[in-house]
Amino acid sequence: MNRQQMLEQLQTKPHTFDVIVIGGGITGAGVAREAAGSGLKTLLVEQKDFAWGTSSRSSKMVHGGLRYLASGHFGLTRDALRERERLMREAPGLVEPLPFLMPHYKGAFPGPRVFQILLRLYDRLAGIRSRGQLTAAETGQWAPGLNSKHLLATSRFTDAVTDDARLVQRLIREASLAGAWCLNYVAADTLERDQDGRVTGVRLCPETAPESSGDEPGLTVHCQHIINATGVWADRLQKQVNTNNHLTLRPLRGSHLMIPWHKLPVTCAVSLMHPSDKRPVFAFPWAGATVLGTTDLEHASDLNQEPAITSAEVDYLLQIAGRLFPTAGIEPHDILSTWAGVRPVVTDGSSKTPSRENREHAVCEDHGLISIAGGKLTTFRPMARQALTLALGKGAADKLRADIAPVFTPGPVSARPRGIPAITWQRLQGYYGADLPALLSQADTNTVANTSVLWAEILWACQQEQVEHLDDLMLRRTRLGLVLPNGGSETLPHIRERCQALLGWSDGRWDQEQARYLALHRKAYQLPAADFQPGDTLRG
Repeated sequence: MNRQQMLEQLQTKPHTFDVIVIGGGITGAGVAREAAGSGLKTLLVEQKDFAWGTSSRSSKMVHGGLRYLASGHFGLTRDALRERERLMREAPGLVEPLPFLMPHYKGAFPGPRVFQILLRLYDRLAGIRSRGQLTAAETGQWAPGLNSKHLLATSRFTDAVTDDARLVQRLIREASLAGAWCLNYVAADTLERDQDGRVTGVRLCPETAPESSGDEPGLTVHCQHIINATGVWADRLQKQVNTNNHLTLRPLRGSHLMIPWHKLPVTCAVSLMHPSDKRPVFAFPWAGATVLGTTDLEHASDLNQEPAITSAEVDYLLQIAGRLFPTAGIEPHDILSTWAGVRPVVTDGSSKTPSRENREHAVCEDHGLISIAGGKLTTFRPMARQALTLALGKGAADKLRADIAPVFTPGPVSARPRGIPAITWQRLQGYYGADLPALLSQADTNTVANTSVLWAEILWACQQEQVEHLDDLMLRRTRLGLVLPNGGSETLPHIRERCQALLGWSDGRWDQEQARYLALHRKAYQLPAADFQPGDTLRG
């Protein structure tokens, strides 16, 4: 069933689900995948778009977290490393290995000996060996342009990288194939409770289409278990239960810059401790460009508004770029785009600096409402299973599918079509799995502008992936809005020509969506308006 058919079914007759998952980010998508794969009748609802929040705005890393290991979080690191290895095996092209370099400069922490000891433990927990050490001369071959002044040596190791929004989309698709109903732009408004206060269902409010003549009525669905996977929005549901057994969240913002690859041509991730706060900051290749990030700051703004980078964060990231690659000459007007995500960090309430907060996830049960938050992109699967185990209670092990069951259904084995580069073919297999043959039947395997995105992917998203707004297509189903200048504004007429009819939008609706998207991009995905002008020089 498509989205409209599912909504009509929910509105016309009563439905009871085994599990209702609220939140369509990586955690909620992981819960839906495990629940539906276990044969549980599952409904997932997301108030905005799938991966709209943190799960499309992360640092894209699938890793164990060396800094968490250095802080003594052995369990978190071990579990993340095991999941990293599993994801790379199951979803090549979606989760890919990425070499990392940590240069060691005279007088700077950490030194090469200390870092190699840490890497030895990191590899042992992962069950592989990827570490090595490069001389200053060898480092120049790996990372041309890297600052070589006072460079003693460079540590090398391997982690992994992904497209976080596509990872969520792939999980949503796997959950749907297993029988889950997954709906974006459907808000969970009010929890339904019985006379004992136990949660028995939820009142849902689908978003009204811009051209609708009136509000769509809300609807109530019933369930045995509700899992609150709404991240930084978890309190909205927790407060409806009115007890003290809840998660305390601390929203922390991480912001990033997208740099054209020709301005910063890295082929591996390069990290350095920032001089102002001693946090690791990375430059790494992604989606045909180079990402520079991330920050770690309190986020006090309205959580329902798109988070955006601040001028102080731009300064912070450009400063480390200048230290790492002093000859690159990166200036503010070189920046393609920005993004900021808000991490749902579970806190104990002590006054720690943001970077010292524990990044482990937490889960709790309160009158039938299971809330889960925190954790890492990498560990979505064990987090999902823990939430379901708590929800199902006694006998959960017999109700859940085996822990070794694959997350991703293998795609068909077929030869690479002529005209599609090998690296693009690998990516397509990872992004779309079993749907790839149907996607390629769209026939148009030409690329969009100067990217590796195929027009067939655009057409597929419009037909099959619940595109309700233009920003869904430009920022999450694809990353055209991040990798093309000015959010891809010059490409929008071509997208309109091919996609407007598929989306069923009138001319007025398209104009409205385009204006909405471009305003959103200016506000949340570009440099702060008044901070920089072309010609400003790199600071720091």
